[in-house]
Amino acid sequence: MLIPCFLVLGVGLIVIQSTLLQFLPAWFGRPDLVYILVAFIAYRFDWIRGLFIVFVLGWMMDVVSGMYLGTFPLQYFLVFVSLKILSENSPVKETAYQVPLVGISYFLVQMALYSVYSLTLPDTIPEWSWSKVIVKSLILVVATIPCFLLYNSLYEYIQKKRLSPRILRRRSGNRFRGQG
Repeated sequence: MLIPCFLVLGVGLIVIQSTLLQFLPAWFGRPDLVYILVAFIAYRFDWIRGLFIVFVLGWMMDVVSGMYLGTFPLQYFLVFVSLKILSENSPVKETAYQVPLVGISYFLVQMALYSVYSLTLPDTIPEWSWSKVIVKSLILVVATIPCFLLYNSLYEYIQKKRLSPRILRRRSGNRFRGQG
């Protein structure tokens, strides 16, 4: 039940991100909501289910708004794997590192993508701007807090619903008595 729910949530976020958020003014900021979902999936899901969801969302995002095919699946795969490795068996409390790590990883991913694009397509990319990337990372960190709260409540609701014991009706008496 977790996989279909989070896939539907991811599809909804892709639609919101690729249509509605584009109408917001640039100064307001456009957080990458799917990136936040990928980070949440890295923190909460196991490897197999998480990689499946991340690949499907990356593929959909690539089809909807990717300029260079394969960028989003590779980006989301690398983010998932790195956050999963960093968060597993961590002695630090989850809330202390999750949100800042999302912002740091987003900043590092943007730097890595710009480096790759500058080597492969130097004429087509705009000039690097530290301030723009830092502002985007900060906006993403601020947007991560309510998104993580929402995703976590959905995750826990689905877990409780799936694990809740079903009330079995017990028949009173012996059903074989009296027949004869």
